[in-house]
Amino acid sequence: MKTLAVGVAFLGVLVAASSESQKAGVGATEPGWSAPSAVSSEALTAVVRQYCWVCHNDFMLTGNLSLEGFDVDAADERAETAELMIRKLRAGMMPPPNAPRPPADTLQALVETLERVVDEAAAANLNPGSRRFQRLTQREYEQVVEDLLDLEIDASNWLPSDTYLGSFDNLSAAQGLSTTLLESYLRAAAEISRLAVGNPGAQPSTTTYTRALEASQHAWDHVEGAPYGTRGGVVATHDFPVDGDYTFEVETFLGRGTAFEDVDISIDGEGVALLAIEHNGVSTVPIRTEPIFVRAGQRRVSAAFIKKIEGPYEDRLSPHGWSLAGGTDSDNWANYGITVLPHMRHVQISGPVNPTGVSETASRQKLFSCYPTTPGEERSCAESIIRSVGSQAFRRPLEPEEMAALVSFYESGGEEGGFEVGIRTALEAILASPSFVFRFEEAPDGIEAGQTYLLNDLDLASRLSFFLWGRLPDEELIDVASRGELTRPGGIEKQVERMLADPRSEALATRFAAQWLRLQDLDGVQPDAYLYPDYSRQLASAMRRETELLFYDILRNGRSFLDLFTADYTYVNDRLARYYGLPFAGGGEFQRVHQPDGQRRGVLGQSSILALTSLPDRTSPVLRGKWVMEVLLGTPPPPPPPDVPALEEIDETEGGVFLTTRQRMEIHRANPVCNACHQFMDPIGLALDNFDVAGQWRNREKGRPLDTGGTFYDGTPISTPSELRAVLLKRPIPLLRTFTDNLFAYAIGRRVEYFDQPTIRQIVREAEADDYRLSSFIMGVATSDAFRMKRSEVPVAEEAGGGEN
Repeated sequence: MKTLAVGVAFLGVLVAASSESQKAGVGATEPGWSAPSAVSSEALTAVVRQYCWVCHNDFMLTGNLSLEGFDVDAADERAETAELMIRKLRAGMMPPPNAPRPPADTLQALVETLERVVDEAAAANLNPGSRRFQRLTQREYEQVVEDLLDLEIDASNWLPSDTYLGSFDNLSAAQGLSTTLLESYLRAAAEISRLAVGNPGAQPSTTTYTRALEASQHAWDHVEGAPYGTRGGVVATHDFPVDGDYTFEVETFLGRGTAFEDVDISIDGEGVALLAIEHNGVSTVPIRTEPIFVRAGQRRVSAAFIKKIEGPYEDRLSPHGWSLAGGTDSDNWANYGITVLPHMRHVQISGPVNPTGVSETASRQKLFSCYPTTPGEERSCAESIIRSVGSQAFRRPLEPEEMAALVSFYESGGEEGGFEVGIRTALEAILASPSFVFRFEEAPDGIEAGQTYLLNDLDLASRLSFFLWGRLPDEELIDVASRGELTRPGGIEKQVERMLADPRSEALATRFAAQWLRLQDLDGVQPDAYLYPDYSRQLASAMRRETELLFYDILRNGRSFLDLFTADYTYVNDRLARYYGLPFAGGGEFQRVHQPDGQRRGVLGQSSILALTSLPDRTSPVLRGKWVMEVLLGTPPPPPPPDVPALEEIDETEGGVFLTTRQRMEIHRANPVCNACHQFMDPIGLALDNFDVAGQWRNREKGRPLDTGGTFYDGTPISTPSELRAVLLKRPIPLLRTFTDNLFAYAIGRRVEYFDQPTIRQIVREAEADDYRLSSFIMGVATSDAFRMKRSEVPVAEEAGGGEN
């Protein structure tokens, strides 16, 4: 009760001071800005007591945080709490809107003092953190197999889905182990080894490739990988295990009417069959080719319609774009539009029949670096292959006992089936080995629990390669590491510069940036087909690729990270250019084009972000505001309280008049508990509400003019994407640090902890001197103590504090 009395007393003082303090604003927070006058630590502690204890005390515990007894001069003793304060103060979110607050220069002095005290203490007590081993993610597994064996695989055929922690799929804390998982790796190893070597004894089987319902197959839609002059259809990479005869079966369907179509079957771009199909009704009887001889190996198979029409075709609702009309045999869509163009349902490949052996394939060429011509050469050749593939797979030279074990697998397989079966058995053992699947990092001898140590060169090489390329270290990186040059002064810097100049660094866009920005969520987005008939899987893929290419362009051309929000150009293909109404030179490849629309510049105007933060039938200012707060500012709102009606439960009409999303939101947040968070999120999301569910510009909703006006939590009025962008860039430190947080977590493979924040701040300060170039952040992370070093884990029973190290 004492705490409550103190809070009430403070409240009276604060209300009296509220009017004057609100006039002071939030102050300048540009990088490099410092307070106009020094404020003592004692005075700043008094500020915390006066303005923060009202909510953050032992009794109220607002935000599950109490600041009773907090001493600014001893902030390092409560560093985790101090970091929470720093994040909110830098974002300008505390004290909250309409609450009393001290002058802006006082708040600036407070946050700078907190940072100084914590950073000085961290410099004197190095803590790079630790994590357990990582294992290969699905995407990394695919890339590594391609590096090793020149095979394209879909790891989801065998491995369970990766678990995301925060934004990323590669954080060790989420990579659990189970018997099922280990069995999955064993199945994958067995199947991949057979694909690589070939399987002369393969039995006939059938594989079906289905075209997604949401994928467009309209008159001018060429599918990448199919021959030019075709439209729609299915393109797939199929593994032919042995030379032999295979048959290809296609099934199509039609929305209305009768049509005659020709379907081209091609292998690696070369036509092998032409099927004539007559449609009369909704569906057709599957049509199959005669047996076709195909050589073993991975081959691109396409089944596509011969293109017979140019320009628009008749559809009531979407005459010039794609629609689901005629795109499904479901009764739910029976009366949607009147398109009569047939669509591909699936392609089935069956075989082999009459197998004749295994031809030379790309994977065999990669695997068999030698081939014995006499029995006496088999053992030495096998050892050469095992040593080469095993060292590359394990990312280090093989230990003698590992080599002996793998040779024994070769011998066991060779006894049953000869040289190739022996190599296949040894390869299966390599792919099933923990040294391949897991990225272990060995501590030096004599390291005790809680002691900090430098990673050895080879472990550091793996960290660097998976960070920058998402795949195995190349020969040069392994060679440098083997000579001990990576940990010498300038060693990492030289390799980072080389690796960023390599095209494989695009993984930072397709892996890191895509996950940081949550682009994987696009896979689950499907706007209502009645309301957004022009949205398709190809369009969604183009949206995602636009964002990836913008990030990669900024990285490749040495531009500032802040250009991600202000770039007056973008990347589009012909489909996305039509969607945006941008000029385009033609062709299916992505091209860089000028972005004349200031509202759409940067990621906040890209349809990838706008679509993944929408609901199927309406925009969601709440989701968009939450995305900005969580992904860009690093200040996620708390989960909604229980028993509060969702927006969908609020009537769509009032007095017979349709309510806009904004009007329904205002009813929803009339609850003061809800408004505590919505006052931050909603104005951000409303500023983006001129973009519809699929990211196209609009001025009306349900026939009524849109009202997108709001007030950012710092008091700045905003109503457009440009104004939102400007208010975010006015205070860039949260953007810069949150980006660095995510880059740091992705690179190291663990969550960012409070004790990492001094390092984050140092990386951002050093990047400022280089105009915040993306490469500066990457170099800062790669040369940080946390990336190069590790602390030996302390048994749980001995840990003194909470949180994962």
